[in-house]
Amino acid sequence: MRKWTTALAGIAVLSLGGITLAACNSGEEMVEGGIDNIRLMNADADSANWITHGRTYSEQRFSPLSQVNQETVGELGLAWYADMDTARGQEATPLVMDGKLYLTTAWSKVKAFDAATGEPLWEYDPQVPGETAVKACCDVVNRGLAAWNDKLYLGTLDGRLVALDRDTGEVAWEKVTVDQSKAYTVTGAPRIIDGKVLIGNGGAEFGVRGYIAAYDAADGEELWRFYTVPEGTEDESSPAYLQEAAATWNTDVLASSDAIGGGGTVWDSMAYDPELDLLYIGVGNGSPWNRAYRSPGADGTGEGDNLYLSSIVAIRPDTGEYVWHYQTTPGETWDYTATQHIILADLEIDGRERQVLMQAPKNGFFYVIDRATGEFISAEEYIPQNWAEGIDENGRPIEVAEARIDKTGEPALVMPGPLGGHNWHPMAFHPGEGLVYIPAFEAATIYDPEPDWKPDPARGFNVGFNLGAGDLPPDMGIRKQVYGTVKGKLMAWDPVAQEARWTVEFPGPWNGGILATGGGLVFQGNSGSEFAAYDASTGEKLWGFPAQTGIVAPPITYTVDGEQFVAVLAGWGGAYAITADGELVNDQGPVQNISRLLVFKIGGTGELPEQPELARLPLDPPPSRASAEVIALGKEKYARYCAVCHAPAAVGSTVLPDLRRSATLANKQAWLAVVHQGILKDNGMVSFADSLSEEEIDAIREYVIKRANEDKAIERPAQVARR
Repeated sequence: MRKWTTALAGIAVLSLGGITLAACNSGEEMVEGGIDNIRLMNADADSANWITHGRTYSEQRFSPLSQVNQETVGELGLAWYADMDTARGQEATPLVMDGKLYLTTAWSKVKAFDAATGEPLWEYDPQVPGETAVKACCDVVNRGLAAWNDKLYLGTLDGRLVALDRDTGEVAWEKVTVDQSKAYTVTGAPRIIDGKVLIGNGGAEFGVRGYIAAYDAADGEELWRFYTVPEGTEDESSPAYLQEAAATWNTDVLASSDAIGGGGTVWDSMAYDPELDLLYIGVGNGSPWNRAYRSPGADGTGEGDNLYLSSIVAIRPDTGEYVWHYQTTPGETWDYTATQHIILADLEIDGRERQVLMQAPKNGFFYVIDRATGEFISAEEYIPQNWAEGIDENGRPIEVAEARIDKTGEPALVMPGPLGGHNWHPMAFHPGEGLVYIPAFEAATIYDPEPDWKPDPARGFNVGFNLGAGDLPPDMGIRKQVYGTVKGKLMAWDPVAQEARWTVEFPGPWNGGILATGGGLVFQGNSGSEFAAYDASTGEKLWGFPAQTGIVAPPITYTVDGEQFVAVLAGWGGAYAITADGELVNDQGPVQNISRLLVFKIGGTGELPEQPELARLPLDPPPSRASAEVIALGKEKYARYCAVCHAPAAVGSTVLPDLRRSATLANKQAWLAVVHQGILKDNGMVSFADSLSEEEIDAIREYVIKRANEDKAIERPAQVARR
């Protein structure tokens, strides 16, 4: 029930769901043009601006703007662009308020521009220490800001929450939100509800315990913290929801001295329903991935659902009180996170209107859930998968026994792999079409359980599987065929019929987030270095722009003085980009990183500079003379400690240095200086002396030398090696 009342001071306030939404509840005096509960509640009607991450609390990423439409989109041109100063992955959603545009870039930097002209207004660099990069599984990215009153709020890679003055970029306050001695990172955008800044964290692969916390927007005081997995020491004094979770884990292992946290990080998605007063969070994977090590049963194989991993959890934003949960992948063991984009909508299902929550998590199924109760409504696979025969009437997967590798202990080719059928890239919902647009892809992985695996909280990628150093076939044609099985697509999904309406195929995976508009358009960038617009009804491509770099971030749209603009942050990077063969990420060749904000309008006449030639280093390794035993040791250690940044089998990406082309390969002492002594820690390459001996580090060098010689022999095209 909604009703307007009048505050004593004459300010309109909204009573909704028993909550009175005043102009400002954070203890700060409201300023002209500031963001408060009323503006956030009415963001859907504020089409000129983009004031919160998903444009509205429902996270639909739909704008009613229609000046750019199916008839006029052909006239769309570049209005202005701004080069970024970081050549790493760019994943942020900009915010636009009252003619000014604000965005974050890689390394957690913030920039402000005049939204119409591109004039730089201010910038802020939180000076994240370079060595923090080794804690980030998936590039040094940042996905955006939150706004409240006259401030902006930023989560930094090293775990700080920073409040900035919106007009000047000056720091108002900052708060450390994590234990910085552990491998926590923050890459997601905060959200704000009633003067509370909500932020989670990442780091499950490196052994942390996940949580989300709320901080006072006025001064950064922590108000509550909600842990997503138990410690293993819960008793009757513990919160009831954690007692319930503990019953689904092997708590002896979880609480043991060598336990590494359990995982369950809340590293991206959130949504909020003001009427129900429920905050929805998506919870990530377990730590380690392999449940046989994380939560073994009496026979040593994986056991238990391990709540609240891979779950959507509803909580009260005022107190952090647990309300309900739905687990998409019980007993998660494949890195099937439920941190993917959550969308709220009202849909007519079986003849009645339902308040639903929708998600396409990594596991390959599209879920429709009752957002008031957590009741399962429906789920169907949106991409091919082989780990489950389907979802039963209770919403539980019907698992394929061979895919349950934590039970069999045997390697298996599982679809989807750890990149999922859909990753962090935001979807969009078009209420007029009734369609959800999914940036989906198909990619299988061989999960090979590691025998006698032990956790390494210092530097190890704690998964419990060998994923990272498989030998590659010597024939480049075969390699291209293998990469050709990894597909990317834009899917228009009918959530009521649970089927695809239309699909657009792309040259490769890891394509950008989505924007849907009232002009009947869907905008998306892709790994083929193009930004394009499609007919929202049919998927027909109506317009395209050569962006010179892969685009993974989602677009936004806004108006200034009645003129509509479309903006997207371009810059190739992220998990797939840093771990894939840089020559074979798609069938169009290498994708380089040229980080820019691109802004378009009808009649725009701007042009980008000529695309620079891809920088190349020679593939000229020393001869491979090490013994088979040394190379085998190096292969094993490379898989665990190096592949997450430098790509499996040392194939080399276009974002981080290609080790096969490193000058240090020919110089053992120079290699040790980098890997053992950490002389390049300010660039993100820290010392691994706590985890690897000098002998093991040199064995890694010998393995990379062998791989470089193999690829030189088949005359691989040169790759870029660029930070």
